[in-house]
Amino acid sequence: MKCKSLVPALCLASILLHGCTSKYVEPDQYSGFLKDYSKLEEGKSPSGAPVMRWIKSGVNANSYSSIFIEPSQLYPKPQPTEKIPQQTLQGITQYYDQALKTQFSKYLPLATSPGPGVLIVRPAITGVSAKTKGLRPYEVIPIALVAAGISTATGIRDQDTSVATEAAFIDGQTNEVVAEVVRKGAGTDLENSSQVMQAKDARAVLDGWAKDMATSYQSLKK
Repeated sequence: MKCKSLVPALCLASILLHGCTSKYVEPDQYSGFLKDYSKLEEGKSPSGAPVMRWIKSGVNANSYSSIFIEPSQLYPKPQPTEKIPQQTLQGITQYYDQALKTQFSKYLPLATSPGPGVLIVRPAITGVSAKTKGLRPYEVIPIALVAAGISTATGIRDQDTSVATEAAFIDGQTNEVVAEVVRKGAGTDLENSSQVMQAKDARAVLDGWAKDMATSYQSLKK
């Protein structure tokens, strides 16, 4: 009887871990980093990933002669933990900055400051929602929230890591927001609850985001 009673629980855990995860960042997971979320619409990135985005109607991508990448932020500001130490948090933002510069520099010179003819990219690493143990979307810290309750109940030791980003694209002369994007992705799974997350666990996600953003910009120029 005990074995039979475990079947629904195992099925439910599997669904919660894999089947009910939305491809898009839900409105209740928005961090508040962007000024206006009401204009966002569902779309696909150049790589085919689901994104929430908005591009100002009539924006002329050819009017920009250079691009300025602001240092990426962790928003809301997290507190380091043993699981995700300060070194990891710093490493993630530093890698994100470099990935964005590498990808955008393929299409535009990098500017040293905002100004006329400069497109500003203002990126942030934001939190994701974990619907376990009553956690609110930003109650722990961004980057990785573990489905600890489900993992303990089912004996699943691997822990999911997920990352979300929000970015605004701003005209360097008028300071007007001309585009916004919100998206999330899965990082490298951790083997168990004692494994410390490292910046390298998020690199593939960050590289993909940066490439998609730069490619999207380039497509607007055509």
